[in-house]
Amino acid sequence: MSEDALVTVAKLMELAARTAPKAAGKDFIEIKILTGAEKDAVGKDMIKIGDEREKPGFKRDGQNVLDASVLVLIGLLKHPGLGIDCKGCGFESCAEFNKESVEGDLIGPNCVHRMADLGIAVGSAAKTASMNNADNRIMERAGISARRLHVMQSNIVYGIPLSGTGKSIFFDRKPT
Repeated sequence: MSEDALVTVAKLMELAARTAPKAAGKDFIEIKILTGAEKDAVGKDMIKIGDEREKPGFKRDGQNVLDASVLVLIGLLKHPGLGIDCKGCGFESCAEFNKESVEGDLIGPNCVHRMADLGIAVGSAAKTASMNNADNRIMERAGISARRLHVMQSNIVYGIPLSGTGKSIFFDRKPT
């Protein structure tokens, strides 16, 4: 399949994620489209993580990213609590939430409402890929690598690689 066609689908996915509903009308979503060497760097790093951590799922997914034509990254940027003190994040107040920060593969805590925003954005993007007949798969592991490589500034990132071959490369994969 033409990479140009998949880049067009990726741009439509970006639009779907950007225009997806957001809590209180505030947008903390970060989106990047990677192709070529940038995309391959993420796939290679995923394989490296798989070796370092003895996690075969990273290696399998990393090979999928290498075999894909395009990688769409969607993340949730640093954000304050929504201001409603709902306790969904586990803190008594948004003020307490705003004081905390813990970093690992992801950065937390994250406001439950902003996480819903991220889920809606990722789902809207994947739906758009499917509606345009582009094979895709949502991958947290690709997001972990994108954060590790400083490709994204977000607290949490998901990757959605795209492919357009006669058979989807993202299913019927070797079990880990």
